[in-house]
Amino acid sequence: MADEPDRIPAADLPPGAVRRVGDWAVGNRGGAPFAVSRRCRHQLADLSEGTLDAEGCLVCPWHRSRYDVRTGEMVEGPRGFLGYHGPTPGYSQLVRGYARYLKLRVRRAVRRGDDVVLE
Repeated sequence: MADEPDRIPAADLPPGAVRRVGDWAVGNRGGAPFAVSRRCRHQLADLSEGTLDAEGCLVCPWHRSRYDVRTGEMVEGPRGFLGYHGPTPGYSQLVRGYARYLKLRVRRAVRRGDDVVLE
């Protein structure tokens, strides 16, 4: 394991961007960097391929689950499963229920010089 912390050039992380840094989805939420674990709690999609919505939540690229990047909490359950994309009210509530106990891990991300560093 390297002694050097995980980092990404700040220029590679413009506002609204999400990138992969090792096992982390790292993004820029309104000028504030964040880092959360990369795997969605629903079907393990890579959240570094997700997007940030207007409220600053990280949105899963597969079924649109939404996560608060400050706490790792799922704030809205999935809109589908497997290859299906659409309404699944009961199923979404079930997934959101167990996701309360399986939050994304959150890691501190700070701007240091020309980089964003994960501490």
